[in-house]
Amino acid sequence: MRGAAGDWILRATTGASVALVLGLMLVVLSQVVWLGAPHVDVDLLTTDAHGDLTGGGIWPAIYGTVLLTLLMTVAVVPLGVCTGIYLAEYADPAARLTKLTRAAVVNLAGVPSIVFGLFGLGFFILFIGRGMDEALHDGAPVWGKPAVLWSSLTLAILTLPVVIVTTEEALRSVPRDLRDAAEALGATRFQAVFSVALPHARAGILTGVILAVSRGAGEVAPIIFTGAATYLPELPTDLRDMYMHLGHHVYTLSTQAPNVDDARATLYATVLVLLAITFTLNLTAIVIRSRSRRHP
Repeated sequence: MRGAAGDWILRATTGASVALVLGLMLVVLSQVVWLGAPHVDVDLLTTDAHGDLTGGGIWPAIYGTVLLTLLMTVAVVPLGVCTGIYLAEYADPAARLTKLTRAAVVNLAGVPSIVFGLFGLGFFILFIGRGMDEALHDGAPVWGKPAVLWSSLTLAILTLPVVIVTTEEALRSVPRDLRDAAEALGATRFQAVFSVALPHARAGILTGVILAVSRGAGEVAPIIFTGAATYLPELPTDLRDMYMHLGHHVYTLSTQAPNVDDARATLYATVLVLLAITFTLNLTAIVIRSRSRRHP
C-alpha cells in the first residue's frame, strides 16, 4: 500500500509539473501568435523600419540576424568540433591539462551572456581591432569599432562550450569495439576516428551544433556592445559594418520607442518571426536526432 501511494504521489507531482510547464508555454506562445500573427505580412518582412521606431518593416533585422548566425556558425563549428575530437579521442583523461580544459569548458558555459559582450568589447574591439588600426591604418577607426565580425566571434565563444561538450559526448557514445576493429584491419588512428567514429557520431554532433546556433541566434546582451544598431536601414555589406538584429530590435521597440502603443504591433510581429527562426532550428535538431535513432 505504501509503495502504491508513493507511485501515485510521484505520478501526480510529475504530471502536474508537466502540465504547468506546458500551460505556461502555451500562454506565452498564444499571446505572441494572437498579437503578432495579424501583422506579419510581405511588407513587414521586406521593408525597412521607420526611423521613429513606431512601425515599418524588419527586413534589415532579418538580414542582420541571418548574416550574424552564419558567421557565428563558420567560426564556432570547426573550433568546437576539433576540440571535442581531441578531448574524446586523443587527450589523456588523467592528464592535468585535459582536466583543466574540461573545467574551463564547463565554467565557460556558466558565464552570463552579458559578460561575453563586455569581453568582446574589450578583447576584439579595443584590443585586436584597435591594434590592427594602429598597425595597418595609422590609428584610423577601421577595425576598432563595433561590427558584425566582432559580434559573430563573441557569440562563437559563447556557444563554443555546447559544441565541444556535444561533440565529445557523441564520440564517447560510439562503441570502442568499432575503433578497435578498424585498427585491427590496418587503419591508422586518424582513419579510425574520421572514417568510423565520426560517421556514427554525426547525428549527435549536428544536433548539438544546431542547438548551439539556435541559442546564439537569439542572444541579445553580447551584441549590444559589439555591433548591433538601434536603427540602420542600410544592409551590412562588409564585415566591419554594424547591423540590425531581431532580438535587439525587440529590445529597442520595447524600451526606446517614443510611443509603445504605436510600436506594439511591430514588436509582437518581430517576436513571432524571431521565435519562428529559433523553433525552426530546434525542430531541425529534433528531426536529425529522431532519424539517427531509426537509421543509426
